[in-house]
Amino acid sequence: MPALRSGSVRRRKSDVLVVGAVEPEVRSWLRGAGHETRSVAGVDAALAALAAEPVDLVVADRERAGGDASAVCGALRADPRLGDAWLLAITGPARGRMNDAALDVGADDYLHRPFTRAQLLARTRAGLRAVQHRSDAALLRALLVNVPGAIYRSAWHAGHRVELISDEIERISGHPAANFIASTRRTIVSVIHPDDREPVMRAVAAAREEPGKPFAREYRIVRADGAVRWVLDRGQLVEGGGERLWMDGAVFDVTERREVEAALRRKEIEAARATELRASSARIVEAADAARRRIERDLHDGAQQRLVALVLDVGAARARLASEPDSAGPFLDRLGSELADASAELRELARGIHPVVLTERGLAPAISAVAGRCAVPVEVGEVPAERLPPTVEATAYFTVSEALTNVARYARATHATVRLVAEAGSLLVEVRDDGVGGARAAAGSGLSGLTDRVGAIGGALTVVSPPAQGTLVRAVLPLETPKQRRT
Repeated sequence: MPALRSGSVRRRKSDVLVVGAVEPEVRSWLRGAGHETRSVAGVDAALAALAAEPVDLVVADRERAGGDASAVCGALRADPRLGDAWLLAITGPARGRMNDAALDVGADDYLHRPFTRAQLLARTRAGLRAVQHRSDAALLRALLVNVPGAIYRSAWHAGHRVELISDEIERISGHPAANFIASTRRTIVSVIHPDDREPVMRAVAAAREEPGKPFAREYRIVRADGAVRWVLDRGQLVEGGGERLWMDGAVFDVTERREVEAALRRKEIEAARATELRASSARIVEAADAARRRIERDLHDGAQQRLVALVLDVGAARARLASEPDSAGPFLDRLGSELADASAELRELARGIHPVVLTERGLAPAISAVAGRCAVPVEVGEVPAERLPPTVEATAYFTVSEALTNVARYARATHATVRLVAEAGSLLVEVRDDGVGGARAAAGSGLSGLTDRVGAIGGALTVVSPPAQGTLVRAVLPLETPKQRRT
């Protein structure tokens, strides 16, 4: 089991307990090396000291009036208060297997007399490193069991082969942990969703360019049952000798979190859409009121005045017929012309409210008519021949009409095209010109009103108009309005 890398965690200073008749200089050597050192005379005092405060290393020698070092080590190892401390025995001069007796009763290592300061400190450092490894291994085992993610180590220098992985990977991926270990087929990379695999590999490569930088990325995996889940992979690349490279990390299932976030985003979008719809509805009401006032003004100033004049002219014609019948003919001709002009003016007003040709003949003839009236040559492409819902037809017609009006007034274009295509439950409306561009759906503009009109039936309007590259007005209209969908 791999140990935690040095420097990855902060550690306290090591504590050393010296037991028995050890040379006095041993304690000063240990303190000089930076170890917190305590001394006791025998086994009983050592066990009491261990109960009060555990240590990392015990240096055990014979008791002055008791057993030898082996006996001391045996008594200490038999008591659970010793815990995971490293037990270093100090023995007499080397005499074959006599020194091994300490190892037989539980010592982890021994140092026979005579010894130097360097020898003592070397054995001490080795023992403390071993204790750290024991502690790290215990910590890693606890993490493997308790962390709500799959902890792993994979050898990227050997085809991403997994060297260690916790059982949590089975809950996340559906594959047993045993299937991953030392397998060239089942690796962490093998369960990544095919569409996410290349971006993940690029992210790992970028992390390798910055040594020590943690790797963290969310991506999809495909479970054994075919279900797709989202995971968060957090780890770090660890380089070894001989161009070896490991990825040490943990994989967490974050599907539920992402679903909650997506639901919140949808809620925010719906709230923003509702707010915009309310604002759009208010603008539509204001526009309708303004349109009614304009129509009332046009009727009063135009057609109404003309009709009042015609009523007076009819009275004058009746009088002229009675008094000068021979001169009534030209007068009646002029009266007929005035009536024709009044009728044309009323038709023009009616076209601005709702075109008769749209109601009677449908979208294609109405679009052809509005294109024919444009001051700029207009090419009409695809237009659905079948009748569509009246609200959709009216919205599409006024979208084309307003867009072509802007082309004629502002675009300085030489040509425009119109295209309407019904597909996938929507009607796509496009008006494109080769003019100067720069159009924007600013507040109060005709395009802004179009945005409101299109949004009122659940559609979307976009304007693409880079300077000097023409303008594209595109509307996507649902063939079922929101009201129809609710019913």
